[in-house]
Amino acid sequence: MDGEIEVAAMRRAIALSRQALGHTSPNPNVGCVILDASGQTVGSGHTAPAGGPHAEVRALAEAGHRARGGTAVVTLEPCNHTGRTGPCTQALLAAGIGRVVVAVRDPNPLAAGGAETLRAAGVPVVSGVLEEPAREAMTPWLTAFGRGWPFVIWKFAATLDGRSAAADGTSQWITSPEARADVHRLRGEVDAIIAGAGTVLADDPHLTVRDPHGALRPHQPLRVVVDGAGRVPATARVLDDAAETWVVRADGGGPVDLQKMLEALHGRGVRSALLEGGPTLAGVFLRTGLIDRVVAYLAPKLLGAGPAALGPTGVFTIGAAIDLDVHDVTQVGPDLRLTATVKGA
Repeated sequence: MDGEIEVAAMRRAIALSRQALGHTSPNPNVGCVILDASGQTVGSGHTAPAGGPHAEVRALAEAGHRARGGTAVVTLEPCNHTGRTGPCTQALLAAGIGRVVVAVRDPNPLAAGGAETLRAAGVPVVSGVLEEPAREAMTPWLTAFGRGWPFVIWKFAATLDGRSAAADGTSQWITSPEARADVHRLRGEVDAIIAGAGTVLADDPHLTVRDPHGALRPHQPLRVVVDGAGRVPATARVLDDAAETWVVRADGGGPVDLQKMLEALHGRGVRSALLEGGPTLAGVFLRTGLIDRVVAYLAPKLLGAGPAALGPTGVFTIGAAIDLDVHDVTQVGPDLRLTATVKGA
């Protein structure tokens, strides 16, 4: 089969992987495309929510008998173990797949070994096809799996001079409707949304995912409120029944151990989290090295006074500044969305 056809299929599988962000944890967000023996796409799919079929099984179901003698193109090595679902290796063999193309080898020792099982059954396996873009699409899951706590994205909105609100405290709205809609897209790609008590008291946010018409989406991330001193009132909108909420408090009303909080979230299946806290909480997260990615929405406005978007981080000299690796700048409405990785995270 033409290698360009398989590469094009892998690009489609990576796009499917991205579509599954925030919907598959604790499982990885995998995408799969099935090509028939002539190279035509006959099936595709991404991993279903936990407990549902994996990407390969969904793609095979769509392909039906046309999968026999064909090629499975998948972003992550097919699993080789039985969990809540059966091994994808056996599903591929039962469907008569004649070739498997993989982007990323599975780092999970419980699930790895699929390539060897397929080869032992006489099915050729090619690994490493578009590995880097496939890894990028699965970065939250791969990162969380490797270290034991979620991949954390800090999102904030600010004026070009770095203000998150005006001197009188008003902040709605710094950014445009287009940028706010994009935030809902971002929320829909994570497993949890984190905010601090200060943000809840100041803004009373709902921290839910809504569609362009304002309706709640069926899938909602876990809402996490960091409230060490127990200041959040029972009437806060974040405590309604629109989504599950965790309120994290500390003994004696002291500061919450954020590392332990993230590890506890990982234990309940959270692999990615969006930090929407105010400047103080963001500063603590950065100071303790717990932020992996920054997504900044910058409005073409200037204030000259008012709260800064970021509080103290423990940096007192320019040589100790927290460096970012910017990998995307996109205009969203009149605003700029800047996406960067924290170097050394």
